Amino acid sequence: MKVRLTDYTEDWPRMFRAEADFLKTIFGDLIIKCEHFGSTSVKGMKAKPVIDMICIVKNIDKIDLFNNQMGTLGYDVAGEWGISGRRLFRKGGDNRTHHIHFYQSDNPEIERHLTFRDYLRSHPKEVAKYSRFKEELTKRYETTSGYSPAKRKFVDEMEQKALRWSSGNRK
Repeated sequence: MKVRLTDYTEDWPRMFRAEADFLKTIFGDLIIKCEHFGSTSVKGMKAKPVIDMICIVKNIDKIDLFNNQMGTLGYDVAGEWGISGRRLFRKGGDNRTHHIHFYQSDNPEIERHLTFRDYLRSHPKEVAKYSRFKEELTKRYETTSGYSPAKRKFVDEMEQKALRWSSGNRK
């Protein structure tokens, strides 16, 4: 898929909220809470215009019961997609608009994602650094198959900073 990097827009929080409201009409009280994360959740961040969201649920296994319904609604049902305990749904086909990550409430991936988001929201210089890095990568990679792995080490290092920040050393 072609990399589509764009400037931050206030449309992204609205798109998140609309999707969260829609998903609650499908999954009802299975969803405890939905969180917007990833680059589209951070003001000022350059991002692929795909809303990443976490839906925290009581029982992850019950989400599988909705696969057919989600498929008929136009979502790509991706299952765990490399992360144990996750259920991933993608919306929008080749012009993807949303990645919806379902996790059971006790899954540690939730904290990792939200800590990274909160760290970036609290560190505008890191947002600028990360945005510049992404722009540099788009000059070298046209598709996400090259772009995404190329940014992995950078993201891992920044996530480690975020986890240290979260554990009490908030600098």
